[in-house]
Amino acid sequence: MNSEEIKKYIRDIPDFPEKGVIFRDITTVLNNGEVFKAVIDALTEEVRKMNPDFIAAVDSRGFIIAAPIAYTLGLPFVPIRKPGKLPYDTYAESYSLEYGTNTVEIHTDAMPKGKRGVIADDLIATGGTLAAAVKLIERIGCEVVGVAAFIELLDLKGRDLLKDYNVFTLVKY
Repeated sequence: MNSEEIKKYIRDIPDFPEKGVIFRDITTVLNNGEVFKAVIDALTEEVRKMNPDFIAAVDSRGFIIAAPIAYTLGLPFVPIRKPGKLPYDTYAESYSLEYGTNTVEIHTDAMPKGKRGVIADDLIATGGTLAAAVKLIERIGCEVVGVAAFIELLDLKGRDLLKDYNVFTLVKY
């Protein structure tokens, strides 16, 4: 199944979460086993080429994409979460969204220093979330060797914040 075929399963929700935003709803992909498998398989093959030691993701939809990739490749999974959700010592990073600001955290000992990671996510919009995740992974002493996302919103130029990294996206709008 190619990216144009997969795109047909993504539902557009206008004016969500606020007026003027078109939300790309992936629940219509998630509830179709064949399409969801095609998405994960395609992303997994691209991530495999990046030769990471671990897969990281920001909650919550990033977990849906990244966890099966990590599982398939037999790699550790590193969760990056909203503030107050991780039970141990953390580093925090704030960032801008398409419609606001947020902060994410990572355990200070999430991976041993020197490991190579890929961040997987459902969507690249402004790139703020992924850029914050990159900073957190680098702060723990690891290298980001790539970013893999299901969807990219080209007009928001999120790739600009990630220009120093290998970025792969499956579906582009």
